[in-house]
Amino acid sequence: MPNNSILEETKSLSQLYDEAIDEGGELTVYAGGDTIDQQDDNAKAFRKMFPKINLHMIVDYSKFHNARIDLQLQNNTLKPDVVQLQVLHDFPRWKDEGHLLEYKPAGFSKIYHAFKDIDAAWVGISVNAFAYFYNVNLIDNPPISANDYLDNQWKNKISVNYPNDDDATQFFFMKYIEKYGWDWLNRFLDQHPNFLRGGQAAIEEVISGKKALAFGVFGSLKQLHGNPTKFLLPDTDPFMAWAQRAAIFKQAKHPIAAKLYLNWWLSTEQQIHWHQWSVRTDIPPKAGYKPIWEYSNVDLEGFVETMMNRALMERFRAQLTQYIGEAKGLPSAGILGLYPETGH
Repeated sequence: MPNNSILEETKSLSQLYDEAIDEGGELTVYAGGDTIDQQDDNAKAFRKMFPKINLHMIVDYSKFHNARIDLQLQNNTLKPDVVQLQVLHDFPRWKDEGHLLEYKPAGFSKIYHAFKDIDAAWVGISVNAFAYFYNVNLIDNPPISANDYLDNQWKNKISVNYPNDDDATQFFFMKYIEKYGWDWLNRFLDQHPNFLRGGQAAIEEVISGKKALAFGVFGSLKQLHGNPTKFLLPDTDPFMAWAQRAAIFKQAKHPIAAKLYLNWWLSTEQQIHWHQWSVRTDIPPKAGYKPIWEYSNVDLEGFVETMMNRALMERFRAQLTQYIGEAKGLPSAGILGLYPETGH
């Protein structure tokens, strides 16, 4: 049964802001991402609204953040007040271990049921989807299926994140291999795609025109001004999406600032401005799109269940590596160490 004793936040952002200033005006967020500047737009928006809060936004691969968080918890040296990460399987574990603060930000009741913990130990703050991505200056008729990517015209023109280096990209590839078999992957590799560490690197190759299209990456549902690229959902083939989970630790040094941050993220204004779908059921999707949970070719529950099955993920990752090889190059976010001190 859910913990109904926890009430949804009733304080305004202004009230929480004043209290966060009195608390010390500090906030540290560990955010999942491919590059250290990937959360810059969100950080700038937060700082603009709350200029007296000294925000430390530390971006790294989620699979590195969770490792350092576990070590910090073991050593009683926890640095982040808030985490927002792709490692969906860690949030139930942290909850079971008693590390997470049960808290309902304003708007919690409006969040899609699958995107929040029943006891409010964590909450989804944004929907992230991976699908197709192309440069409109280089392509008139983009691929709309995985098999379209096998057309000879795309040979040497595809950029992609190593699927054995990132859980979300791995799940994206898993869905196609489940549907079309390992032979599809062999044929995809015959296209000589350029494998990179981090989806952002693949995106940037398409933006620059170095490659014409990317496979299994994030993109804005609305084409951005001055940007020659478009994000495209397949017609019938699968794509993948999840709600990026966020939580406040009980050991957080600045819990009020952390609450301010979550309430800001889930506010109507911030949710409307997010590049993809809102986690809230009362905010309509971008023009031309349905709510993410209404697409029949996205497996929201499947990704969560697969992330929880670490043996399956590791086994499939090892199988992918037999075809693709180990991920090469330094992590795109750099090597930040156990206690990253700087952020954007």
